[in-house]
Amino acid sequence: MNDVHTAEPRGSVRLAYVLDPPVTTELREGIAELWADVVNAGGAVGFVPPVTPEDTRPQLRKHLIGMAEGTTRLLVGTAERGRPVATAFFALNTHRLMRHWVWLQTVMVHPDRQGGGAGRELMAAAEAAATAIDPDITGIRLTCRGGLGLERFYAACGYREVGRVPAAIKLGDGELRDDVTMWLPLG
Repeated sequence: MNDVHTAEPRGSVRLAYVLDPPVTTELREGIAELWADVVNAGGAVGFVPPVTPEDTRPQLRKHLIGMAEGTTRLLVGTAERGRPVATAFFALNTHRLMRHWVWLQTVMVHPDRQGGGAGRELMAAAEAAATAIDPDITGIRLTCRGGLGLERFYAACGYREVGRVPAAIKLGDGELRDDVTMWLPLG
């Protein structure tokens, strides 16, 4: 477990960003609840609202299996009593020609924390965590759902758009969004 970064995005409650926290029942349940809260507030993290924590658990389980196998790392931002209010999962590349960069997945900040800089703080902590994972990592790649302004947010955090697949994400009948790939060079 590594303390990566602390931030005070809104109010007087500090967020502590930790890489590879112990995976407890409380952490698993907290992330499942966070995921549902983010989706239900309009967040683009793999689901369409409405969802419950139970709906998010199968996807969370995939991340946890990757963590157990050593191919996924978790960065979590916690608030009072260790409650998770921000996450980012790193998927490590196993292909020998691509081990020098990582995927950033399931990037979330609780709706109550949005709009006060917590997202930018999470992205800064993710950049620091990538270097902590391996100093030879030269970049972070992520994808986001088009049409929500996420590209502008990630660009403001230093990422640049490097690819776009039109209409690759189907939210419902007749509602298609682009799948946008963003890249942050490190070092």
